[in-house]
Amino acid sequence: MSNEVPESFHPAIAGRERPMAELTDTVRRLVDLVVTNTAPPDVLDTVVARLRATADVLGAHVPAHPVPRFIDPPEGPEPQSAGASMDRAMPYDPVVGRYNPIALPVVISFQPPLAIGTAVFTTPYEGGPGWVHGAALAATFDIVLTAANHLSGAAGPTVWLTIRFRRPTLIGVEARFEAEVLSNDGRRVTSKGRLVQDGVVCVEAEGEFAVLDPKRIRKVAERSRRPPRSPDSDN
Repeated sequence: MSNEVPESFHPAIAGRERPMAELTDTVRRLVDLVVTNTAPPDVLDTVVARLRATADVLGAHVPAHPVPRFIDPPEGPEPQSAGASMDRAMPYDPVVGRYNPIALPVVISFQPPLAIGTAVFTTPYEGGPGWVHGAALAATFDIVLTAANHLSGAAGPTVWLTIRFRRPTLIGVEARFEAEVLSNDGRRVTSKGRLVQDGVVCVEAEGEFAVLDPKRIRKVAERSRRPPRSPDSDN
């Protein structure tokens, strides 16, 4: 991953890009170490105590109202910059989010009509021995197909997604996800994709997505994240 940290237009990240990126990368490394270490119990006890204390420090800075997970990007991104805009609009996404340690993150780019996702999956994403877990691949296809929809001006939630596994996708080897739109009638958009590794197609995918106004999607998300009203709130 590049060490360059672009300026963010997300209100919860703007001005904190560098330390937030370093925090995220540190936790990513920690996640990898958790599933690969052979430390003895006394070392693990020390690490746990330190991490609990660190978590308590961050816990004191969690706001009462949830931080927004998605932000509308600036209007009219050019195709070559649309990938960066999409990533910056979803900084906490579990697949492409620069500031979500669960994410690799997968890097999105565009070669119209294709949306491209590139990733080198690491041990935390392992399913079978040396293979990427199918759930991780499905989640990545979901976002890369969504990126293809973005190219056609469509945005909305997944209606259905099918995955066909043709051969194992290997851990530690670059995987290239390619997606394009098959049809878009204004209400539903259907897209297909494939995963290529070392020149061989490993996985194929197809999905259907509802087409909704992005602002409507944001409003639904905002409502779902509002804190519950107290019984006396109407009094």
